[in-house]
Amino acid sequence: MWVEREEEREIRMPEEWGGIIPSQVFLDEARRIVEEGKKEGLVLRVMGGVGIRLRTLQHADLAQRLGRLGPQQQEFTDLDFVAYRKQRKRMKGFFEGLGYGKRKATLSTAASERQIYFHPQGWFFIDVFFDRLLVANHPLDFRGRLELDFPTITPTDLLLEKLQIVNFSEKDMKDTLVLLLAHQVGERDQEGLINAAHIARLLAKDWGFWYTVTTNLRGIRDLLPEMEILSEEERGAIVSRVDELLAHHIERESKSLRWKTRARIGPKMRWYEPVETLETVGGFGIWRLAEERKKD
Repeated sequence: MWVEREEEREIRMPEEWGGIIPSQVFLDEARRIVEEGKKEGLVLRVMGGVGIRLRTLQHADLAQRLGRLGPQQQEFTDLDFVAYRKQRKRMKGFFEGLGYGKRKATLSTAASERQIYFHPQGWFFIDVFFDRLLVANHPLDFRGRLELDFPTITPTDLLLEKLQIVNFSEKDMKDTLVLLLAHQVGERDQEGLINAAHIARLLAKDWGFWYTVTTNLRGIRDLLPEMEILSEEERGAIVSRVDELLAHHIERESKSLRWKTRARIGPKMRWYEPVETLETVGGFGIWRLAEERKKD
């Protein structure tokens, strides 16, 4: 998630960091905020890239090899959280108590139903969403799901957060690879599992969502043989989980009448909400990457 700052803020950073905020700072701060929220009776959960890292610490070596934003680059740029809308009015006082400053509401933040806060030293900003992720090609609804895991949203929701992106970037692919390697595919929300049954039920109601997710999964599977940075064992595990998601769950789920009606039109009509473009993701769309590799 990104947003332009409303004003220039002085960034005070330790010299030994060399202008790059260590990843551990983001991980520690995300945990601290969720823990402090719990003390205040707030249900806050981490999303996005930091959420995925917190769920996949046992595969931190793979994340390091992949280089999320490229070599010598700062790995994370912000923190994303989701909370329940009924807690919205309490959020400003909570974050101000932690030293954060709230950005004034704009048409953009009002439309996306989110709040934005700036780190006390200007290191990064925080997006807080309520109930749903509306800044998405396929909005996600977290109502009734935030209590299922801690300190992040579930691995299932983290995966959907990535796979709903139409212009699936190289960064998104790397996040997804680590997430898939770290979690087996199952049929319930449980520690260490991706709930394929939940994913299949959601996609069976919405052809557009189904089309984006299955396109991204097939794209990942097609690119994996060329990813020499992964071991044969890692590639095998990821392919197995992609195939299990697609063949054993998503494709076997009975589709709704609405899904079947929309499927007749196919991608000739836009099937997603326009949020990100190739420009906003740095031109690293997974399909552009695939095309470039074909030319090599």
